[in-house]
Amino acid sequence: MSAPKTVFLFSGQGSQYYQMGRALFDVPGVFREQMLALDLIAQKRCGRSVIDAIYSAGKGEPFDRTLLTHPAIFMVEYAMAQHLIHAGVVPDMNLGASLGSFAAATVAGCMDVEEALITVIEQAKALEASCTGGGMIAVLANPALFEEPFLSAHSEIAGITFHSHFAVSAETAHLNAIERGLHDRGVAFQRLAVSFAFHSRWIDPAQERFNIHLKTLGLSRGQLPLVCCDQTTTISTLPEDYFWRVIRRPMQFRDTIAALEQQGTYRYIDVGPSGTMATFIKYAVARTSTSSTHATLSPFGNDQKNLAALTNSR
Repeated sequence: MSAPKTVFLFSGQGSQYYQMGRALFDVPGVFREQMLALDLIAQKRCGRSVIDAIYSAGKGEPFDRTLLTHPAIFMVEYAMAQHLIHAGVVPDMNLGASLGSFAAATVAGCMDVEEALITVIEQAKALEASCTGGGMIAVLANPALFEEPFLSAHSEIAGITFHSHFAVSAETAHLNAIERGLHDRGVAFQRLAVSFAFHSRWIDPAQERFNIHLKTLGLSRGQLPLVCCDQTTTISTLPEDYFWRVIRRPMQFRDTIAALEQQGTYRYIDVGPSGTMATFIKYAVARTSTSSTHATLSPFGNDQKNLAALTNSR
């Protein structure tokens, strides 16, 4: 039997929080070096230090300003991936969900890291300049629930994670009513820390402005395969509009993992800030799957313990 292939998982908007990656940032090493180098680039485009934004506030406060969270997620994920690679944990392929597709493509060699970070920031600027406020709600229920009018009339499905978990996006004015409807039906839910209704028509006004920047990119054929959650397939060459599609189209995480699992056994490693992708994988794969799942960072601590267990088992 062949060894499992290693898949790095990169999460998107909503996975961020203040103090993410702090245990790694506070000690000398690859993670800190990468964060500091990327922050110099981000400061010129954002007008302030993204590192200061991440580490100056306390846990529990909402971290949802897109101009800061977009680059913050990218920086943490890229730095985490480089930390693992330096430690000898090397991916065979990368899977990016939504905004995580930027770091996934960069680690795969499809674009230069500075160009990628600038593109992330330009996307955030396009959203803030063009779109009205919105949000996303994660719903712990069968996606069939979306057919009920209180959801379908005022939101769009942003993604299906597994058989009993999906997300919807809506304008700010409808979020409270949607949550009341879920509460009245006894359905568990969580509003994500985002400022816009990603993966829905409500971000379409930003496309024209962002496309101007996309036309300046020089995308390369990746050195690693990319698992694409909006196409449920593996690709190596990025279409010109790839970095718009990944935040606009619904995330088909459930079907993407199902397609992967049909091809073999994997070691899934979540390099995102919150470990949510690792949790989703556990519910998305069949009980008979021989694949393994590993988180790295977490809002609950244990970052160093998670990383030690991962690097010691390579």
